[in-house]
Amino acid sequence: MNNKKIEFLETYLSLYIGHQEVLEVAGPDSPYVILDVRNAPVQVKKEQIKSAKAIAAKDLSSSLDKLDKDKTYVVYDWTAGTTLGKQALLILLTNGFKAFELSCALEGWKGMNLPMEEIK
Repeated sequence: MNNKKIEFLETYLSLYIGHQEVLEVAGPDSPYVILDVRNAPVQVKKEQIKSAKAIAAKDLSSSLDKLDKDKTYVVYDWTAGTTLGKQALLILLTNGFKAFELSCALEGWKGMNLPMEEIK
């Protein structure tokens, strides 16, 4: 029984990436592209993780042709408990992209005072 639990947890944790790993290679040559997949208008979102690309989860399937399969995508939603990040991750992985969900979501990123920017 414990082996099944361990296997499940290893699989579950492999879907996530931490903020530190993303930040260590931030910049124009980063292998990561951060995707803001929140389904909300700009006036509600107001800010995003610095340099994130906004593609709402509801629009992701129809936007896959705009993504580079050589990059690794890091998706985030409002909080780690919401499902949009997981839905976006499923879409990306199912379509052959390398992807992770940001383990701390936007809530954790902001809570650690990591780089943010206003959405214009």
